[in-house]
Amino acid sequence: MGLLINVKALTLLLLLQIPVSWEEWWTYDGISGPAFWGLINPEWSLCNKGRRQSPVNLEPQRLLFDPNLRILHIDKHRISGTITNTGHSVIFTADNETSSAYGTPQIPVNLTGGPLSYRYRFHEIHVHYGLHDQFGSEHSVEGYTFPAEIQIFGYNSQLYANFSDALYRAQGIVGVAILLQLGDLSNPELRMLTDQLERIRYGGDEAPVRRISVRDLLPDTEHYMTYEGSTTAPACYETVTWIVMNKPIYITKQQLHALRRLMQGGPDHPKAPLGNNFRPPQPLLHRPVRTNIDFRNKLEKGGKICATMYKDVHYKANSWKHN
Repeated sequence: MGLLINVKALTLLLLLQIPVSWEEWWTYDGISGPAFWGLINPEWSLCNKGRRQSPVNLEPQRLLFDPNLRILHIDKHRISGTITNTGHSVIFTADNETSSAYGTPQIPVNLTGGPLSYRYRFHEIHVHYGLHDQFGSEHSVEGYTFPAEIQIFGYNSQLYANFSDALYRAQGIVGVAILLQLGDLSNPELRMLTDQLERIRYGGDEAPVRRISVRDLLPDTEHYMTYEGSTTAPACYETVTWIVMNKPIYITKQQLHALRRLMQGGPDHPKAPLGNNFRPPQPLLHRPVRTNIDFRNKLEKGGKICATMYKDVHYKANSWKHN
């Protein structure tokens, strides 16, 4: 064990002496994986020292009902953009409203309500997934992980000029996490993204996506959990208000197979498969996780009283496990 630690320490020292492109250096595995993000680059120290890091494991019994939480609203109109294999993830980025790839300006999609005090402008969608069905999501529920997770990101357009400016600023970012479960029929908007995967097989590849509805990616529920956290990739900025929806949407085996064919590198040097691009859960450290799920007994139609704890918490882990 001592020899292994010394070898790793020597490797770290050598890396510090060699000019490094940090964006190319970090990965989700090994010496450049999550455990080392904050050790090598001082600008990423929050990844190791931060106390409001993401993702987290959500425990239904620790949720705090907040009656002041509102319904999350996402504008319904469609938006165009580009889907990219970044070598780390699959990311859909909205076209700038003044420079749409299709020649006509597009109206930005805004996120409001929920736990948010400001208006946030939609910027991009990240896709995290595993190379096996047992894991892939970043957020987990009672230790149970899902095959994949999509994250919708927006920036505070009332305080900041753009996503890059808001990324390291207070109240800068909102992240809406939607967990994905295996099913026979996929969410139609998710299918618009996965239909382009053959065109982004290798790192750096990109393809246009036209007229996707961000709002229709949401599951059929108004319930969510929310906490204050961070971006889940370097530099792990603690500027994200996370909203985790209380139901999954569905992805098919065929779509997961298409994701798992993606590679990190280019066609000449494809490197490793792109999957398993998730950060492990981080300590919650006494942060409250609030919810708009009312656990108290309530009257249903017909006057019947029914406790809502297990009726409404759709991520009770055992209900998603396959025998």
